[in-house]
Amino acid sequence: MGDGIRWLVGLEHWMSGVVFARGISPHELAVRMGGDPGAVTEPIADADAWDLGEAYEADGDGDGVVRVGEQEGWSFAVEYGDTGGAARLAEVSRLGAEAVRYAPMREHPPATVFYARDGVTLCGFGLGEEIWRWGQEPDLLVPDLVRGQVLRPDGAALLAAEDEPYTEVRRRTLGVVEQRFGLSLSPSSLKEARLPAYPVRPAPAL
Repeated sequence: MGDGIRWLVGLEHWMSGVVFARGISPHELAVRMGGDPGAVTEPIADADAWDLGEAYEADGDGDGVVRVGEQEGWSFAVEYGDTGGAARLAEVSRLGAEAVRYAPMREHPPATVFYARDGVTLCGFGLGEEIWRWGQEPDLLVPDLVRGQVLRPDGAALLAAEDEPYTEVRRRTLGVVEQRFGLSLSPSSLKEARLPAYPVRPAPAL
């Protein structure tokens, strides 16, 4: 299954997150994330997104940019700046779609994964802190996390040793998410590929 997503752990990159969506096109994903369909760019590289974000902020109330594409049956949006991706996840998944968001962080607060389906955020947790879970069905992925050697069978304790590098712990969890949903994002899609980009308006307050 392609490159998967576990390689994103430890990635030195300035993206603020990546959203995967199944059941909608890359364009629709961008629009549901607050992208302005009238301001979509010609395909641009990763390095160009920074300049676009700065120009957009100088022009008004813009906070971020998303570059969108498609891989392994999922649309994806790479987020730059403050796109409000977490607040928009339920909106992204409405009308029968599914959405997964990974937000990278170095240590604390932890990197997070959230999953939404049909307009509802079902579950989410911090990587390395999977014993604390949120959403309407917070334990939805517990069986997968147990099989993936992340959680003990009761789902209430972590299996990782205290001295295990946090990158390895996170890689194991992302591997579980990768396998459960069939997610993949190639390094070239993130960096070298030229993809259409959309300025994103600030997300509404929750």
